[in-house]
Amino acid sequence: MDGLIAIDKPPGMTSHDVVARVRRIAGQRSAGHTGTLDPDATGLLVVCMGRATRLTRFMEGFPKEYEAEIVFGVSTDTGDDSGRITARSESFSIPLSEFLDTLGRFLGDIRQTPPMISAVHHEGERLYELARRGITVERQPRTVTIFEIEPLSVVSWPSRLEHGARGKLRIRCSRGTYIRTLC
Repeated sequence: MDGLIAIDKPPGMTSHDVVARVRRIAGQRSAGHTGTLDPDATGLLVVCMGRATRLTRFMEGFPKEYEAEIVFGVSTDTGDDSGRITARSESFSIPLSEFLDTLGRFLGDIRQTPPMISAVHHEGERLYELARRGITVERQPRTVTIFEIEPLSVVSWPSRLEHGARGKLRIRCSRGTYIRTLC
């Protein structure tokens, strides 16, 4: 079977889990995805099968678009809500206008260090495998590109962003961008 399948990836599955399930259901050995989504992420995952797997190398380079929610004044060990809280800033407080003014600074090429909970390889092992064993290694920053970043439903955001406040962003970016790191 040759072709593309658009999968609405649920939370809790890795992109590899989705591909494995598609392979099993379709009885297809040759299948791959066009860009990794974090296990907690939901959204479109394009799976190529058969001869269409040749397209993955071209599709991986296309811009990606995400919607993300930021929780202000809280940090976790994974950079997302599934992680253990590592820091709280109860006194965190900035005007919404100041936050919105800073978004433009992230446009264009930026340097970003991959998080330890990522599929990046280090000496033959994925970083998340090392992190699960409590090992942290030095990671080199990579250049990624942010094409667009905008707040969603900004009228529903509080006028002052304080500890625990939430807001959603839409981000269009290059491959390899870690949205949780950006947030």
